[in-house]
Amino acid sequence: MSTVHQQDLKDRPARLTVGVVGAGRVGPALAASLQLAGHRPVAVSGVSDASRRRAETLLPGVPLVPPAEVLERADLVLLTVPDDVLPALVAGLAETGAVRPGQLLVHTSGRYGTKVLDPALRAGALPLALHPAMTFTGTPVDVQRLAGCSFGVTAPEELRLAAQALVIEMGGEPEWISEENRPLYHAALALGANHLVTLVAQSMELLRTAGVEAPDRMLGPLLGAALDNALRSGDAALTGPVARGDAGTVAAHITELSRHAPGTVAGYLAMARATADRALASGLLKPELAEDLLGVLADGADGDGTHGSGRADGDGTDGTNGTEGNDR
Repeated sequence: MSTVHQQDLKDRPARLTVGVVGAGRVGPALAASLQLAGHRPVAVSGVSDASRRRAETLLPGVPLVPPAEVLERADLVLLTVPDDVLPALVAGLAETGAVRPGQLLVHTSGRYGTKVLDPALRAGALPLALHPAMTFTGTPVDVQRLAGCSFGVTAPEELRLAAQALVIEMGGEPEWISEENRPLYHAALALGANHLVTLVAQSMELLRTAGVEAPDRMLGPLLGAALDNALRSGDAALTGPVARGDAGTVAAHITELSRHAPGTVAGYLAMARATADRALASGLLKPELAEDLLGVLADGADGDGTHGSGRADGDGTDGTNGTEGNDR
């Protein structure tokens, strides 16, 4: 960074005017959080009706203007657009002269670090990557959820203090992620959070099919305990028929899923194989039981959920061991 830009940052007022380019679920919530910290949202851009409604709800009275005008009005600009849109947006803003020297330009993509902002950096902007590790609803509850939320932060060395201050002002905790590790970091979050939503939604649908009237009430305590145990103990928290090596129970699962919800079978098999690998590596799954289990999973992948074994016809499906094992 040049000496001029360092001086710009040093002399910047403690309170900033804030603009949002992309009024999706994230941008208005972050701007509203910064407003609570004393900064002043001055402009937001949004295209869809839903984006405009979010902006009006979370940032009442803040004018909706084109992206270039957002940059014209704001000291700090939040670029909160989809990952695949971000590079072209940054390049376009830089090429059209919308970027001002000394302007803080912040994107919230988990995938990218600050290199995606290089066109704006060449135009004099100060680049930051601040990704909140949180799922957003587009409602005021998002602002509350930022309290204690970790942010994946990538910033030039000379901007680390500024990045840290902004995250803390939003109620978050900065976690420094190197440029080269951003895609891996983001993949880890997607694996844990996005796929969890899919698994829970599938589980609720299956419970309804099984006649459960309130699947959310049934799953809430179970999933809460499983998440807490996993965060505390890692692989040692694994339970259920795969970790126990109950090949017969797993075979019954595959048969029923194939009958009632065939679209869930591939995901079940993939997660069961991954669970078996981890259970074997951690010593929870005995090698002598793993062979039948892996055979059932292989047969399931081939479209045959009726792998035969002594355990498949025995205590894995007799209604007692399978039930007791749920809390082991």
